Amino acid sequence: MEEFQKILKTDKLVLVDFFATWCGPCKEMEPSFEELKSEMADKLIIVRINVEENKDLTQQMKVDDIPALFLYKNGKSVWNSIGFTTKDEMVKQINLAH
Repeated sequence: MEEFQKILKTDKLVLVDFFATWCGPCKEMEPSFEELKSEMADKLIIVRINVEENKDLTQQMKVDDIPALFLYKNGKSVWNSIGFTTKDEMVKQINLAH
């Protein structure tokens, strides 16, 4: 959790994706994250957290369903989404928060 909090201390927006390798919708969303990384590198950091490898953080964040997205601005959550989310919706929320 401490390491997670450090990541959020940035002037960029931080999009956090809780996923699992066996999750179908998570796999479907992967190309969107790759595109966003290159298209919005100047204003966005993407952090992907494997729930299987980070069980303590997953519990602390109260993530019960995946994929789970959280968008942070100045260390505070400004948007979240559970389940498959389109790239267009992510871009819309990022632009609203920026």
